[in-house]
Amino acid sequence: MSRRTHLTSIAACLAGAGLTLYAVTRVWSIQVEQRTGLSDLRTEQTGAESQPWLIGLALVALAGTGALLATRGRVRRGLGVLLTLIGAGIVVGGLLARVTLDAGEAGAAAVIWPVACVLGGAAVAAGGVLAARHGHLWSAMSARYERSTVPSAPPATTGTREPGETGPADNRSLWDALDRGDDPTAR
Repeated sequence: MSRRTHLTSIAACLAGAGLTLYAVTRVWSIQVEQRTGLSDLRTEQTGAESQPWLIGLALVALAGTGALLATRGRVRRGLGVLLTLIGAGIVVGGLLARVTLDAGEAGAAAVIWPVACVLGGAAVAAGGVLAARHGHLWSAMSARYERSTVPSAPPATTGTREPGETGPADNRSLWDALDRGDDPTAR
């Protein structure tokens, strides 16, 4: 169950942030100004031009999704709360842009792209809720590459190694083997 919620949360946040980024860069409004004797003046406005902070929120959601993979415990749960708030901000921004923006001659695009932005924000928020609720149960990244706080003991050596002898070797025995004309890398 915990692996499935982990993957669902990651996928929801990634898909929501991606959908938001795509939707906010599409044309949401087209204004056409009729000019006598000249060609019409056409002004297009994207969601990012209407609400520029939506791109920032979507990028932070992408970064937060990556951080979900690298964190654990309470930090991951706190990150889930933050992603929930970011998703809610995207939803509010999409709704605010749709309500305040004059669609002009944009047609269906004036509805489709703001709705896609709101759905993307809802997906980020849902992924954040899953992370906030179940994040402490998810497995963390491997600790294999983390620095150990306890220094490891140096390998025990009995002096020089005989040719063909296996076991740990220190630097001095390797140099001694080279001095004797032996290849210390050949086994």
